[in-house]
Amino acid sequence: MDFIPIQVRQHLQYILPFRRDSFIVSFGTDANFNAREYLEWLEMQQVRFPEGFMLAIENGVPIGQLEVTRKDFEGKPIGYVNLYYLIPEKRGSGLGAELHAYAMSVFKKHQLGEYHLRVSPTNKQAISFYEKMGMKWLKPEMDGKVFRMAGKV
Repeated sequence: MDFIPIQVRQHLQYILPFRRDSFIVSFGTDANFNAREYLEWLEMQQVRFPEGFMLAIENGVPIGQLEVTRKDFEGKPIGYVNLYYLIPEKRGSGLGAELHAYAMSVFKKHQLGEYHLRVSPTNKQAISFYEKMGMKWLKPEMDGKVFRMAGKV
């Protein structure tokens, strides 16, 4: 699997369906997905942290997407995973570990020793993967709609 930087306008036909599907997988619906807001956010984030927003490519075809950045949490810098995404037919194939390894390499490059993400408590496949990657539960957020998890880089 290779990683290429997301070019928002050029990759619209991939990034919008991928992000929309991530909402459905996480929350059972895409009702709260706003494409315009997402694209504006993505363009802004890419300026701040360009190597963190990538398409995952296999045999020339986009099969996934990665969104990672740097944030501050309780006064310290951390890596933050906004999205690990693989198309349905690639889930459970071991490729998630490659997305994760890429994210860890970016966090190491920026000397971030810890990383976080939020996960829907109903997304059992993702939770299992994150725990396999060594992540631990931190706390519920957004009135329990998501849980924050943390891991060491």
